[in-house]
Amino acid sequence: MIAIGSDHGGYELKQNVIRYLEDKVIPYQYFGCNSRDSVDYPIYGKAVAHAVADGVCEKGIVICTTGIGISIAANKGPKVRCALCSDTLSAKMTRLHNDANVLALGGGMIGPNLALDIVETFLNTPFSGEEKHQRRVNLLEE
Repeated sequence: MIAIGSDHGGYELKQNVIRYLEDKVIPYQYFGCNSRDSVDYPIYGKAVAHAVADGVCEKGIVICTTGIGISIAANKGPKVRCALCSDTLSAKMTRLHNDANVLALGGGMIGPNLALDIVETFLNTPFSGEEKHQRRVNLLEE
């Protein structure tokens, strides 16, 4: 299951991501927000992070205008490795090397077609499991 949340700046792109998940029959849990009315991104970033950290959801997606603030909020969660990606190569590499479990996107920075390519890459790229990468992920967890 994928946890997903956004603030008002990521609302529109989040709607596109939800349609993608539904079209691909990927289960998700939605943590808000519910409109374009101004809200505080840390609330939604932390909610997604806790769902991933607690094992309720396998991965998460968080979206705000730039992706920066909400990624900082998500990374406050234990066992969360949130990566802000604006291209598919970054999404691939953060899964392969960092075992990132939360993807951050900037709703005002990238368009929906690129965003959905990034989401698809992030969700479908496994962690490499190479010893050096696992060692580094373990160091992040300390």
